[in-house]
Amino acid sequence: MPGLSDHEKQEIIRYLEADKPLPEKYRFLLFGDKREVELVWNGKTNEVCNVVLPFQTIEQVDEPRIESGERPAGVAEAPPEQYDLFFDERGRQQKGWTNKLIWGDNKLILSSLKNGPLRDEIEKQGGIKLIYIDPPFDVGADFSMDIEVGEGDTFTKRPSILEEIAYRDTWGRGADSYLSMIYERLILMRDLLAEDGSIYVHCDWRVTAYLSAILNEVFGPDAFRNEIIWQGAVGDTSAKNKKFIKSHDTIHFFARSGSQVWNDVFQEYGEASERLYSKTDERGRYRLAPVDNPGGRGYVYDLGFGEVMPKNGYRMPKETALQWLAEGLLVVERGKVPGRKLYMGEGVRCRDVWTDIPSLQGNQSFGYATQKPEALIERIVNASSNPGDLVADFFVGSGTTAAVAEKLGRKWIVSDLGKFAIHTTRKRMIGVQRQLKKEGKEYRAFEILNLGKYERQHFIGVNAGLREEEQRKQLAAKEQQFVRLILSAYKAEPVEGFAAFHGKKSGRMVVVGPVNLPVTRLFIEELIVECRKHNVTKADVLGFEFEMGLFPQMQDEAKSKGIDLSFKYIPPEVFDKRAVDKGQVVFHDVAYIEVKPHVKKGAVAVELTDYSVFYSQDSIAAAEQGLKNGGSKIVVEKGQIVKVSKDKRGVVTREVLTKNWTDWVDYWAIDFNFESKREIIRVKNEESGEIEERWTGDYVFENEWQSFRTRKDRSLELASPFHECAPGRRKLAVKVVDIFGNDTMTIVEVDVPK
Repeated sequence: MPGLSDHEKQEIIRYLEADKPLPEKYRFLLFGDKREVELVWNGKTNEVCNVVLPFQTIEQVDEPRIESGERPAGVAEAPPEQYDLFFDERGRQQKGWTNKLIWGDNKLILSSLKNGPLRDEIEKQGGIKLIYIDPPFDVGADFSMDIEVGEGDTFTKRPSILEEIAYRDTWGRGADSYLSMIYERLILMRDLLAEDGSIYVHCDWRVTAYLSAILNEVFGPDAFRNEIIWQGAVGDTSAKNKKFIKSHDTIHFFARSGSQVWNDVFQEYGEASERLYSKTDERGRYRLAPVDNPGGRGYVYDLGFGEVMPKNGYRMPKETALQWLAEGLLVVERGKVPGRKLYMGEGVRCRDVWTDIPSLQGNQSFGYATQKPEALIERIVNASSNPGDLVADFFVGSGTTAAVAEKLGRKWIVSDLGKFAIHTTRKRMIGVQRQLKKEGKEYRAFEILNLGKYERQHFIGVNAGLREEEQRKQLAAKEQQFVRLILSAYKAEPVEGFAAFHGKKSGRMVVVGPVNLPVTRLFIEELIVECRKHNVTKADVLGFEFEMGLFPQMQDEAKSKGIDLSFKYIPPEVFDKRAVDKGQVVFHDVAYIEVKPHVKKGAVAVELTDYSVFYSQDSIAAAEQGLKNGGSKIVVEKGQIVKVSKDKRGVVTREVLTKNWTDWVDYWAIDFNFESKREIIRVKNEESGEIEERWTGDYVFENEWQSFRTRKDRSLELASPFHECAPGRRKLAVKVVDIFGNDTMTIVEVDVPK
């Protein structure tokens, strides 16, 4: 320890022996050579997640609403060989990149993309050229969603436990936890970006200073390109705040290297620009832009202009200059240095202050308060990517980045933690496919992916700073506490001595799913093994969330082995002791679907005949007790959405807003030949180190027809047209998604006559 006095050395030893942190001054005394600016906050670590989890394909959408007699998209406009190359006779994409919509924690998604088998596929596309993210930056945001019900009423759906935990991890300790969350993810994004890639990070006044500093640390100050000011939604206009009205967001633009993809984009001219266009010819108003290279060492060549050639050379190669000359754009006026005519109609090269793109304030197309206009994303995508490039958004929300990328001919990967966001994006992208198909334009298939399993420690909230053995002990203690809490709320008796079972109630064993949502197929497979081992024939599975595509395959598999599995949602109220004590906690069943197949010679159609849900949030009794005179509240109890109102005299009335079972259905889709496509995951063989393809035992839902509601069109078709198919026995799969984004599936078998 050179440079330290004997007293300082002894003081360091005393602190170390007492297992106490060193005073701040020693950080600089011990590491004096490190002179650059350093960001420090409580909880900061250089450890980055390297978990690799398998991606499971839950659903694939190639051709929206393929109908009897229709040909797959693009056949009428594209040459026959293009159809043969990419699609089979059913309209399914056979080769090429499939766009990806991924549900889950983006830290685990990013880590698995960076370190897993899908990385090779990404690199074959040239890598990710552009990342745009609009991460949460409002400390009050809590993943709640406003759902339209009835006529003009709105119900606020509380976040799932997965979203609650994400909120805790993001804002639980205030700015400290937010910085830790975004810092690790930005490092993973940097490592995923192609060398010629760029990243745009959207934020507002709450976190812009933090993000600017973190981006400089992660990407380096030389990677900074612009701090873009977008005059977006106006903030609080109250004069009581004694400050200027907030009227802009900030977008930080960083490049992976100095060779990033770049295309000039243009803005409409403003009044100041208009004055510059003082010259006129037959094409309109124009100005002369300089073509010399002010820094010197430009291109030197002779265009026949004689002595007026720029002293420092031209800024463009001769081929470009000759083209401009042929088009009459490169001119010399009155013996001056040559200039290029720029016409007012071309617009002006885009500045870093964007006042020409209005916000969506008061006009939310998809119900997301933070939704950004497509024009904003279009400018970014056009500037920093080319057609065919791969772009990504890991906080996709309502799907704007994916929609813009598809329309502009880019490939995409997007993800979100919220199941409702995934569902909203799915509907939006099907809408984009339909529109592109109608216009005779190309589009790609997209698939919905899950992460195959989750990192328990991450979700249950174990202190990462503990030693490994202490972490294991804390994990076990927290899980026991968690299970006891759920069993108590479910009124089940705890049991011991089993690997999978946690309790018993009314002659049925009870299994509590992991707090690391959702309950997965692997979890159920292990449960079935345990049931057979102990001759258990009835069991209730309690979970906060269930993996998409879990039903009904796993129930049917258990039934084939003589096991009756009942799946129930754990309500968030289990963590409210008052609700538990009052008996207001309801564990509701998963939804139930009834369909009626219609069969004729060489064709089949499906009719949706019933859909039952048992969802509960709050209770009517609690709402009545808590309401003030003149107030109202919308609650969900046992599958009914009810508006509870109390007039000025204190008289309570109840109005059921869900008049019919169809009011619960937001979306439904059909796979007319289920089990035709196996679900394959790519995993690394631990012994050989090689990537292997494995069948999960399940199948991909191939979305061939769908009907869904939009904010503008609330109608819903309840029967599909006839779908031509080969005669014989086949399985039809029908998927229904309710107004909260929860999905359920049923499978029926039919015989199609010749």
